[in-house]
Amino acid sequence: LGCPCVMITSPVAARMVLVSRAHLFKPTYPRSKERMIGPEAIFFHQGAYHASLKKLVQAALLPCAIKGSVSEIEQIVLRLLPTWENSSINTLQETKRFAFDVAMISAFGNNRDFEMEGIKHLYQCLEKGYNSMPLDLPGTPFHKAMKARKLLNETLRGLIAKRRKSDEEESGGLLRVLLGKDQNKPNLQLSDSQIADNIIGVIFAAHDTTASTLTWLIKYLHDNADLLEAVTREQEGIRRKLFAENRGLTWDDTRHMPLTSRVIQETLRTASILSFTFREAVEDVEFEGYFIPKGWKVLPLFRSIHHCADFFPHPEKFDPSRFEVPPKPNTFMPFGNGVHSCPGNELAKLEMLILLHHLTIAYRWHVTGDEDGIQYGPF
Repeated sequence: LGCPCVMITSPVAARMVLVSRAHLFKPTYPRSKERMIGPEAIFFHQGAYHASLKKLVQAALLPCAIKGSVSEIEQIVLRLLPTWENSSINTLQETKRFAFDVAMISAFGNNRDFEMEGIKHLYQCLEKGYNSMPLDLPGTPFHKAMKARKLLNETLRGLIAKRRKSDEEESGGLLRVLLGKDQNKPNLQLSDSQIADNIIGVIFAAHDTTASTLTWLIKYLHDNADLLEAVTREQEGIRRKLFAENRGLTWDDTRHMPLTSRVIQETLRTASILSFTFREAVEDVEFEGYFIPKGWKVLPLFRSIHHCADFFPHPEKFDPSRFEVPPKPNTFMPFGNGVHSCPGNELAKLEMLILLHHLTIAYRWHVTGDEDGIQYGPF
């Protein structure tokens, strides 16, 4: 995009940029993305503000915080899957519906505020313009998205004001933590605009990437029939246990899905949803004989590392068994690495496991049409 860039394809160099010398490389995004998500969102910062925010976001997304969401996520799955029966679906759009509903619970808790439908609608308008050319002229997708962003901000501020006054214990999710209402979580006084930007940012990060991963999971299981049957056997073993004990899925059940978990890991490696990340050198940096000038963009290419035969033999082959032993350090980074790594990785894996549990034991699917290509839009 008109910027001089350094491409990084070595695990050692990626670790240097993201972990050991991360203070020399600031996160950087196109200005239009900052305007859409909100300049106060966690992705656009480093230093003390970022560190404090990360603690808050992690507090809302750690296993101890999301354990209680299993039954709610399961209910979303059980409402969604019957709508797919005996029909053709666009897998990505359907998994986006699912991941978005989970993201809303994570952000706002299980409250059913009347604003929720409005937030959902405005967010979808915003998303349509996210990857468009940033031309802020009437009629363009970007202009429509920015109008939706303004309305979304107003709606969120209204909800924030309402929640500030409310003493309802069930008003959970990230919003409760950001408002400083959770006595067990770190406290940080945030303005309404800081809270709104970070809620929008977390919803954005939580639903799009998860939906893409689920789309690839469904494809890879379809393309590897033996693997699909093996995963089904694992899930049917869990279903028999649930039936005998007359209950729904729990967090502990999802910890006993080793093969399904490896299938998710291999999907994250093969598809590499997060292909790269953007950094910018804040000063001149020298590394192993290479010189990186201040102001240059630096892109650790996760996809190149994930598809390197030195670390993953026969990288083009879909083979979950490769994760029976842990990968070499810094060679598997589906959620990034260092202080800016994704804090929602446990939630993403949890919702995938719950969806796959019900999908594999109750359904089979096939591809319609003749085309077997990949569409990029742009990712």
